[in-house]
Amino acid sequence: MSRPGGKGQGTGKSQGKGKKKRDLAAEAFEAGLALVLANPALNAVGFTTCRQDCLRPPRDGLVRVDSEGVVHAHPDRLADPGVWAWAIAHAAIHLGFGHVPAAKGPREQPDRFDLAARCVVVNRFLLTFPIGQTPELLPAAYPDGDEERLAARWRRDGLPAVYERCGTAGGEHDQVLVPWTRGYGQAQPPDWQLAFADALTRTMSAAMDMAGGRRDSLDSEPHRKRPWEEALSWFITSYPLLGGIAAGMKIVADPELNRAHGISIAAVDAAAAEIYINPLVRFDDEEWRFVLAHEMLHAALRHGDRCGTRDPYLFNIAADYVINGWLREMQVGTMPEGLLYDPALNGLSAEEVYDRIAGDLRRTRRLSTLRGKGAGDILGGPLGAPRDYVDLDEFYRRGLGRGLDLHQRQERGFLPGGLVEEIRALSHPPLPWDAQLARWFDEFVPRPEPVRTYARPSRRQSSTPDIPRAGRYFPPEEVARCTFGVVLDTSGSMDRTLLGKALGAIASYAEARDVPAARVVFCDAAPHDAGYLPVTEIAGRVRVHGRGGTVLQPGIDLLHRADDFPPNAPVLVITDGWCDVLRVRREHAYLIPQGARLPFTARGPVFRVR
Repeated sequence: MSRPGGKGQGTGKSQGKGKKKRDLAAEAFEAGLALVLANPALNAVGFTTCRQDCLRPPRDGLVRVDSEGVVHAHPDRLADPGVWAWAIAHAAIHLGFGHVPAAKGPREQPDRFDLAARCVVVNRFLLTFPIGQTPELLPAAYPDGDEERLAARWRRDGLPAVYERCGTAGGEHDQVLVPWTRGYGQAQPPDWQLAFADALTRTMSAAMDMAGGRRDSLDSEPHRKRPWEEALSWFITSYPLLGGIAAGMKIVADPELNRAHGISIAAVDAAAAEIYINPLVRFDDEEWRFVLAHEMLHAALRHGDRCGTRDPYLFNIAADYVINGWLREMQVGTMPEGLLYDPALNGLSAEEVYDRIAGDLRRTRRLSTLRGKGAGDILGGPLGAPRDYVDLDEFYRRGLGRGLDLHQRQERGFLPGGLVEEIRALSHPPLPWDAQLARWFDEFVPRPEPVRTYARPSRRQSSTPDIPRAGRYFPPEEVARCTFGVVLDTSGSMDRTLLGKALGAIASYAEARDVPAARVVFCDAAPHDAGYLPVTEIAGRVRVHGRGGTVLQPGIDLLHRADDFPPNAPVLVITDGWCDVLRVRREHAYLIPQGARLPFTARGPVFRVR
């Protein structure tokens, strides 16, 4: 409690005879204390304050905190309310971080390195959790690391002077360990750290409810959550593996939308980070946890992109078997009746399960996903209005990677080995499109091999006239063999940026492999054979005709029938995806813009130009 009256610093002129003088120091302290108590997390710590002339207030600082939860303030110090609020919050966070734990019996005081390291950690936290006004003499930045590592480093290397007076007691220590005497023999010492952690969790949950529109302010009561919202909140607060993914997913519960698209229970679109659920389905919280975890793993493990040339629905079925087996092993929620599960497939990847079930098409076509019978729950695009997207590869990869680290560090439960392997594999970013294109050139575009012959003297022969040296040259038939074809979409819908990047990459890789020329066919409404062009001149010959109705198959057929085009030479098709269905009977690849889709299942690699 605060002592009434000061010692001269808080004086003011009397308003009349018999009236007490105003205590400006006490008023500023009370105003700062009110700012701290208005914060739910700090108020939950349960500290008390004292402004008496006891032995524990600092001589030249503001406050000092002891392990009985008492914040001892200087009784006469005059400071702004914002500075008092910062100092009291600093002391309360010492309690909340467990720096001054309450305990019975004799106590050993921390040394100067521990005291400084703890104050640095508290001040660093206050930079992201601002309360009041930070004093001007404190540093603007602090080193990384917890208090134990900082103290050990400073014992070894010396304590920097800039961090020696970061506390609230001036040049003195601001933390005191004393034996617990309040309620001795009747109650256990309180756990300040647990109380602070619980209050922070409640505050963050309330903030997320406010951001999601479930409450109007931090002080108001939240709206009653629906069961799927409760399930999603459970992942964010209690299941680290999928907590980061759940925080970035949006649940769409529109019965009309589900009826129009045939969604019986749930479906997911990874590109939009949206889970579509049927609100008319009667599931309890445990079953909704299972359903949401199922869809989040579909999106995070990129099952839609991993399908490749496989049948999308059958690959969806195979991924369902794998995910449901994992969730049952991890005991995440309760699997609703009717979902796909086979103990004989445990331990297999989605690709291995696909190979097993692909032979029985009549049986697999009758199986049902969460979307319904004969339809996959992995959607190819958002059902509603487009949203502002982020880098999805980075979002899912980072969310699963950090979630796995937290899950294992906190020992939150069993994880199947197959799931851990897939998450670790996703942690490695994919190769950029130009690096993949370079690999394709290395594998399928042959390099001319020179021939050594004494019929052509070496250029170094003149330096050693007594030693015959064989020269090297490229036979014409070898040069003609080392080429490739380019079928280029030149319709009006083609993006010039895509053309520039694709043709520039092709030219650089072909020139690096000593490929002299490529057979080029321009296509819009009809093919235009440009013949063999030097790879560095292809871009200069491109003309976007501006007509619609791109038809590329005649250009492919032209290369198939050409007598001067080697039968084993590969073909590169550059298009924006607005084309006909292609059938290419030789090694080939596609270059398309990022986000575009081909209107058919590609049989060769697809490089997405960013």
